[in-house]
Amino acid sequence: MSRALVFAHRGASANAIENSLEAFDLALEMKADGIELDIQTTKDNIPIVVHDLNLRRLTGKNGLVSSLSLEEIKRLRVGKLFLRRLKGPRILTLDELLAWHKNHLVPLNVELKESFLENEKALKIAVEKCKNIDGLHFSSFHSELLEKAKRFAPNIETALIATKLLNWDELDQIPYIDTIHANKSRYYKEKYLDACLRQEKRCRFYNINGNEKYIASPHKAVIGWITDYPQSVREAQKKDGNF
Repeated sequence: MSRALVFAHRGASANAIENSLEAFDLALEMKADGIELDIQTTKDNIPIVVHDLNLRRLTGKNGLVSSLSLEEIKRLRVGKLFLRRLKGPRILTLDELLAWHKNHLVPLNVELKESFLENEKALKIAVEKCKNIDGLHFSSFHSELLEKAKRFAPNIETALIATKLLNWDELDQIPYIDTIHANKSRYYKEKYLDACLRQEKRCRFYNINGNEKYIASPHKAVIGWITDYPQSVREAQKKDGNF
């Protein structure tokens, strides 16, 4: 089995502003194999790289991404209250992220967020931009988004983020899902991992911090870790000769 790949959650988000080029660059310096990022859509159908539907936490503006145009969003800066006005970065568009990626050909985990639920046009635009990129997969809590993504691009990998509603014994009933992403605290258990393997699915786990003993010798179903601390996870792999 090849080594489970390490994806930096929103980039190196423990050390830099989430979903920013700085966070992505730093993640690669920390030896992450790939980048996990989030996309929402603007009112004018432009996919942008941001986690929250409401921009208040990141920018101070109390407004939904889906109710604002790209022009309005690009006026905002992201970061801590006292710093963002002067030097906080702008929110990236998906196009800007993909331009960065051309110089850093690493795997991408692109999470489709809730603003796409009522905007199929924007979803199709996002999928079209990503469908030919090697090593890219879509993830989401929303299975309907992944079903549509698979219809738009049958060859792209889709990963469903597990919730309490997921029946692990009926994964074969969702053929448009290739992989399961799951919280390590709840789901890194033999019964779930074996269910994946039995039904020819694979798993990536998030909230990994590098102290987990199973990083050294993961279950056969595991193909990736998603973490705020890519350097710690890579070091944990190296300690056991798992390069």
